[in-house]
Amino acid sequence: MSEREARRARVNALDQPREHRPGLLDRFRPNPDAFGKWTEGFARFMGTPQFLFWMTVLVALWLGWNTLAPRELQFDSRALNFTLLTLMLSLQASYAAPLLLLAQNRQDDRDRVTQEEDRRRAQQNLADTEYLTREIASLRIALREVATRDFVRSELRTVLEDLLEAQEEAPDADEPAAHPRKSPRRRSRSLDRPAAPETRGIPRV
Repeated sequence: MSEREARRARVNALDQPREHRPGLLDRFRPNPDAFGKWTEGFARFMGTPQFLFWMTVLVALWLGWNTLAPRELQFDSRALNFTLLTLMLSLQASYAAPLLLLAQNRQDDRDRVTQEEDRRRAQQNLADTEYLTREIASLRIALREVATRDFVRSELRTVLEDLLEAQEEAPDADEPAAHPRKSPRRRSRSLDRPAAPETRGIPRV
């Protein structure tokens, strides 16, 4: 069996996938990105006043030359109702419409990607806001259990009053034993009453 027959047998084998060979259209397929950029540029140019101005100048020169020039120099005579000009304008319109649609499709794709990115950022911002809200609420709950300045002052004042009462109730070593013991003074622990003066070197807080 020759090499060509063996190759043909491998190609015609049903148990092997057929290799894909690039066709003529695959070889001459344009780059979508480059063609899309050119299309968008052309569509933007068609929507500018410059394009309308130069298009008007071209049509005016075309009509003026084929109307006022000698018949021997006219290439699109008036007698034929400017057939060539009509054909050119129709050809331009037939190409302009698909190019504008292609540019619009690319713009729609970009808008869709932008909307998805904005939606993702909005969801992330919402999640961050909810997290910060929960953290602030937990901090507020934790601050309720923290001792404030007034609470600490009241506790220190209470301890100071207890110490003063204990000192007044204790017997004085310098006085005789028969001396009657002074009756203890009960002080209110209310925070609204004025603070007692310093006693025996112990300052009030």
